[in-house]
Amino acid sequence: MWRNYLTVGFRSLTSHKTYAFINIFGLAAGLAASLLILTFVRDQFSFDRFLPDAERVYQLQTTNTDTETGTVQNMQMSPLATGRAFAKDFPEVEVSSYVTNSQPVVLVKGKPVQRTITLADPNFFRLFNIPFLHGSGKAALAHPRSIAISARTAQAMFGTTDAIGRMVTTLRKSGRTDFQVAGVFAELPDNSHQAFGIVRRFTADDLGEGQESQWGWFSGYNYFKLRAGADVSALNERLDAWAKRVAPNDLVGGQAVSQAAESRFRLVALPNIHLSGAGSGPTGNEGDRGTVLTLAIIGGLILLMAVINFVNLATARASTRAREVSLRKMLGASRRQLIAQFLLESTAIAAVAMLLGLAATEVTLPWLRSFFDLELQFSYFGRESAILPALALTLMVGVLGGLYPAFYLTRFNPAQVLKANKSATEPKGCGQLRNVLVVGQFAISIGLIICTAVIYGQTVYARAINPGFQRAGLLQIEGIDRPEVRERIEALEREIGRTEGVRRLARTRIGIETNSRVSNNVIVPGRPQPLELGAYSVGFGFPETMGIKLLAGRMLSPDHALDDATLPSENDIKAEKGLVRRGINVVVNRSAVRQIGYGSPSEAIGKQIGIALVEPENGVVPAMIVGVLADTRYRSIREPVEDIVYYHDANNLDYLQVRFSGNDPQALKGRVEAAWRRVIPDVPFSADIAEARVADLYRAEHDRAGIFAAFSALAVLISCLGLFGLASFTTQRRTKEIGIRKVLGARIRDIVRLLTWQFSKPVILANIIAWPVAWWVMRDWLNTFDARIGLGAGPFVFAGIIALIIAIGTVAGHAFKVARLNPVHALRYE
Repeated sequence: MWRNYLTVGFRSLTSHKTYAFINIFGLAAGLAASLLILTFVRDQFSFDRFLPDAERVYQLQTTNTDTETGTVQNMQMSPLATGRAFAKDFPEVEVSSYVTNSQPVVLVKGKPVQRTITLADPNFFRLFNIPFLHGSGKAALAHPRSIAISARTAQAMFGTTDAIGRMVTTLRKSGRTDFQVAGVFAELPDNSHQAFGIVRRFTADDLGEGQESQWGWFSGYNYFKLRAGADVSALNERLDAWAKRVAPNDLVGGQAVSQAAESRFRLVALPNIHLSGAGSGPTGNEGDRGTVLTLAIIGGLILLMAVINFVNLATARASTRAREVSLRKMLGASRRQLIAQFLLESTAIAAVAMLLGLAATEVTLPWLRSFFDLELQFSYFGRESAILPALALTLMVGVLGGLYPAFYLTRFNPAQVLKANKSATEPKGCGQLRNVLVVGQFAISIGLIICTAVIYGQTVYARAINPGFQRAGLLQIEGIDRPEVRERIEALEREIGRTEGVRRLARTRIGIETNSRVSNNVIVPGRPQPLELGAYSVGFGFPETMGIKLLAGRMLSPDHALDDATLPSENDIKAEKGLVRRGINVVVNRSAVRQIGYGSPSEAIGKQIGIALVEPENGVVPAMIVGVLADTRYRSIREPVEDIVYYHDANNLDYLQVRFSGNDPQALKGRVEAAWRRVIPDVPFSADIAEARVADLYRAEHDRAGIFAAFSALAVLISCLGLFGLASFTTQRRTKEIGIRKVLGARIRDIVRLLTWQFSKPVILANIIAWPVAWWVMRDWLNTFDARIGLGAGPFVFAGIIALIIAIGTVAGHAFKVARLNPVHALRYE
C-alpha cells in the first residue's frame, strides 16, 4: 500500500515537472535560508555557555548618562574601586576578580612582538574554570611573576604545549621583566566574549595613582561568582541606592559631586554578556542583539514564504485530483487511506526539499562564516544538532501542504463527482485564500527591499559624511604612549618628518575610533552644577594636521606659555597647585560652546572656565578659551558629536597623526614603518590608514546591508516562483475562457493585459501593507544614529516598482504563451 502511495505521488510529480520544480526548489531555498540563519542565531546565543557554572558568573556593567545631553553609553567596564566595594558589601559574592588588558612588547623567539596580556586577580581561574593541559588554575597565578598561557600561545612561543617552567620576557623602559609559565590552559572556543592568550597576576605595581578609590576610572572588568540561590534581580534593584551611598564625592568648584553621579551599575550573567548591548568589551567582539533578532525574523519570514508557496501550489494542484479521489473510493479505498496517501505525498516532497536544503546549507555555510568572520558550526548530531529542527520542519511543512487535499477532497461523494464529469473541484473561497497568501508574500518581499535600500543608503551616507577633519591622506600611529617610545619621540618625529610624502605630524590623545575616552568636570561661571565635557590633550599643530577648521580665535601654540599645561611629573602636588594659580589656555569645539552657554564661537573667545585637570584637593585649573574649532566625529555616527575641550599636555599623548600626500597610502605606510624601525627597533609598529579605519568602523552596517540584500533577493525569488506557479495553474484552468474570448474578438494583448492585471492587484495591495510597516521599522532603526538620512518616498516607490515589474515579468510571459494558442485547441481542452 505504501509503495503504491509513493508510486502515485512520484508519477503525479513527473507528470507536472514545472510544478514539481517550483515546489521543491522554492521550499529547499527557504529551508536552507532558515537553517543558515538558525546556525548563526544559535552561535550568538551560545557565547560563554561552555564554562561550568556560567549562569552563576556575572559581569558588573556600567551605564553612563550625560545629564546635559542625555547621551547614554553602555560599557562592560566598571571601576576597580566599584568592584572592590561590591565584593565587600554584598555577602552574595562567593568569588570576585578584576580583569584588565595590557599590550606590552613580548620577546617571541628573540623578536619583539606586541601581545595582549590579561591581568587578573588570583581568583581568576576559580571564576573562569578553564581546563588546564599542564599545571593548574590554582597555582597559575599564585606568584606575582608566574603566568598562565594558552595552548596556542605556548606552541607559538616555545614550539610545544608542555611549557611549564619556561620564561616569558616583556620589555619595559626599566628593562626586561621575566615571568615563569606555571600553567598551560586549553584554548577558548570562538564563542567567548574573552580571549586569553597570556594571563598574569594583577599587582599593586599595575595600579594607577588613585585607581583603588576612583569610581570614575574605567580601565577593566569586574566579575563575580554569586552563591547558589542568589537573587540577581533583587541585587540589581539595590545597586543604585548602594552606589549613591558608597561612592565617594569630589569637591569641584566648592561643590560636592559624587563620582558615580552619572553612572548606573548592573550585573549581567556570563552567557548574556555578548548580546547585552554594552560596548568596550575585552576583545571587541560584542554582538548586536537587534541584528541577531532581525535575522531570526527574516529567516522565519523567508521560511513562511516558502511554506506559503508549497501550500498554495499543493492545494491548487490537489483540486485537479477530484476524479482520482472518486475512482479510488469507488474501488474500495477508505477515507483514512486517502488521508494517509495525501499526507505521505506532501511529506515526501518536503523531505526531498529538506535534503536539497541541507545540501545548500553545507555549500553556503563557508560564505556565511567568511561574511560574519565566525567559526559557525553546522552539525547533524550533538547539542546543537540540525537533525531535530530539520525533522520538525519537514513534518510541519508536509502536514500543512497535505491538510487540504487530505481532509477536503476525501469527503467528496464519488457518484456526484463522476456524474458531473468533474476533473477538478475547489471549495468556495479557496482562490481568495491563495490571493491573500500571495499578498502576504509580496508584502514581505517589498518590506525587505525597502529595508535593504534604507540600510544601504544610511551606510553610504555614514561613509561619505564630513567628519569635520580631512580623512584622506591621514595615517594614525598607535603606541607612542609607551615609555620606551616616549623617551625617543622627538627623534622619531624627526625621522618620520623626513620621510617622502609626509607633510605634517602631530601627537594627540584622541584618535579616529579609539577606546580612549576622557572627560572632566568643567566649571562655568553662573552655573550651579559643573558640566562633564570631553577633555583631550593634543600636540601643537594637531588641528592643522587633522585639517580641522578654526571657527574663531587661534590654535594652541608653543609661542604662548599658558598654552602648555604639561607638568614635570605626575602627582606633583606643588606643580599642580602652581598650574591652578597661573591657569592655562584651551581650545573648544563648537558643540562645547553651545553646552557652556555661548551663542556663537566668537562670543566664547576670551571667556574663563575651570577644568578639574588635577587632584580635587589641589583645586580647579582656570582655563581661558582662545580658540573654537569645528565639530569633529572621531567615532561612529551612531554617537553624538562629543563636546570637547582641547589642551596641551606632553605627558598625555597616545597617538601620532601623520598627514601625507600621494596616491599610494600603503607605500607611505611602509616608508613610515621603516623610519619607526630605524629609531625604535624593539617596539612593534602599529598604524592604520584613516579611511581604512573608518571603513572598518562601518563594516557592521555594510554587512547588515549585504545580508539584507541577499535575503531580500531570495525572498523575491521565492515569491516569483510561487507567482509563476499560480499563474501557470490559473491560466491552465482558464484555457476554455481564453479560447471563447478570442473567438469573440479579443486580441492577444487584451488577454495578456487581463491576466497580468489579475496578478498585479495583489502586488499593489502588498505595497499598501508593506509601506507603513517598513517605515515604522526603519524610522526606529535610523533613530539610533546621531546623523541620518531622511526617510523619504524614494525607497518605498523603488521597492513598489521593482515588485510590480517582477510580478508582471513573471506572469506576462506565460500569459502571452497561452494567449497565442489556437482557440480551436482551447475549446477542445475538456
